Amino acid sequence: MPLQYVSVEEAIPRKGLRMVVVGNVPSPWGEAAKGILRVKSIDWAAVRLVYDSEPLKQWAGQRSGPVAIYDNEPPRAGWAEILLLAERLAPTPSLVPADAAERATMFGLAHEICGEGGLGWARRLQLVHAGLQKNGGFAERVAQYLGRKYGYTPEIGAASAARVAALLRMLATRLQASSGRYYFGDTLTAVDIYSATFMALFRPLPPEHCAMDAASRAAFETTDPATDSALDPILLRHRDRMYAEHLELPLSL
Repeated sequence: MPLQYVSVEEAIPRKGLRMVVVGNVPSPWGEAAKGILRVKSIDWAAVRLVYDSEPLKQWAGQRSGPVAIYDNEPPRAGWAEILLLAERLAPTPSLVPADAAERATMFGLAHEICGEGGLGWARRLQLVHAGLQKNGGFAERVAQYLGRKYGYTPEIGAASAARVAALLRMLATRLQASSGRYYFGDTLTAVDIYSATFMALFRPLPPEHCAMDAASRAAFETTDPATDSALDPILLRHRDRMYAEHLELPLSL
């Protein structure tokens, strides 16, 4: 069922888990965090990010999302921090392999999707570069804001397409080599959720499932031959299966 959003003023005094999320756009980091909580059946209160809210900034410690806050514990904004909090709150079903080597591999793959320099990071730089070059991508105002946030330079932006393509090919190769339906055989892990949600940066779900801002949809759908070639259909088939079997549709943006 759709998420129930509460105001910042309602969320601050509440106990339990609250999470600040970006509204009106399928931000993959936020959608991944929502997916993790859904798979684990963790109750939480959703708070839309309000950029000019000083109470929210003081409470969450920043003007971004997702930020998870459990009881009076410090805010958690990193993808790994949010995953490990969810693992603590609901150990079953675990989304982290028990085997040490597989755990290390899973966190490595997750970093290459979610972390600095990873797929989401590089794709945002690619869309910033496209926007500033008037070749699709983000609108100029958005591109300038995100460019400052992600350390954009023309040289870094120009190199981002190759990084995106390399990461897409790596993920597709991993899925093709899997003995099962997921990245780790027949075991669902957080990497499956990250991979599925980050496909929104390339092929957002259709409007009936993802009623996102039209300008953001146009930006996310910016394409080029190298990226198209690297976006193997197996990644989108995996995404579709994840939403059909594990994640919420339509998205609650």
